[in-house]
Amino acid sequence: MSEHVAGKSIVITGAGGGFGRLVAQKAAARGARVTCGDIDAAAAQATVAAIVAAGGTAQALAADVTRLEEVQALVQAAVTAHGGVDVMVNNAGVMPLAFFSDHAAAHAAWSRCIDINIKGVLHGMIAAYDPMTAAGRGQIVNVSSIYGNFPVAGAAVYGATKAAVNFLSESFRLETRGRIKVTTVKPTGVPATGLAGSIVNPEAVIGILGANAPLFTQMVGAMRDGSLPPANLDPEHMDYVALAPEHIADAILHAIDQPWGVSIGEITVRAAGDHFVL
Repeated sequence: MSEHVAGKSIVITGAGGGFGRLVAQKAAARGARVTCGDIDAAAAQATVAAIVAAGGTAQALAADVTRLEEVQALVQAAVTAHGGVDVMVNNAGVMPLAFFSDHAAAHAAWSRCIDINIKGVLHGMIAAYDPMTAAGRGQIVNVSSIYGNFPVAGAAVYGATKAAVNFLSESFRLETRGRIKVTTVKPTGVPATGLAGSIVNPEAVIGILGANAPLFTQMVGAMRDGSLPPANLDPEHMDYVALAPEHIADAILHAIDQPWGVSIGEITVRAAGDHFVL
């Protein structure tokens, strides 16, 4: 690790849990000044309380990323309290996997997914654009997904939103080259993030698993009942099969922990023993 995180003003959406909370805590532990936004104000404040208790610097605001004015207020809070915004981490997202045949049950969740996963990321980029441009430097980190790499059954809307994140990210990089650098992070299978709670039809995960679906289901069952071999749960072992959320958070911090002139454009992180996800 180098010393390019300390002192940075970092804004994180969806910081009340999952990747967002971990990134906030890890960044603050390394000396960053963190602004935590989440639609759940109490969850964001809980993240801040943990950071402050550990000696870090952080503040929390309620922020619904589907509302541009709330994301702008989040960024302005960072500018006011910390003198600017060096890094904007657009992390908030949902994953309503479902088949087209599930449309009656899934439509509302799909609409919300579009608002959060596409508009939410766009709003974060818009909100950070002016202060970063004025400062002459900045970094956008957009959390995408391997689901955005290619279409699969059961993930049409979710995958489309993440493909849109990839498209927005690269377009933003091209337009702001030399002023704002952009990193796109694509997690693979990370069971413990809470995203599974937004899945509409559990059978829809088959699209990204293909013929490996039965083995994946068996692996998840073994994780739940404690029968999975210890090596499969050990990140120091090549048979490690499912990433813990902190590995994604560490990848985000790695992208931030670079000299201003060095930009890590894209990161995909997977467990070495993960042969389930296509």
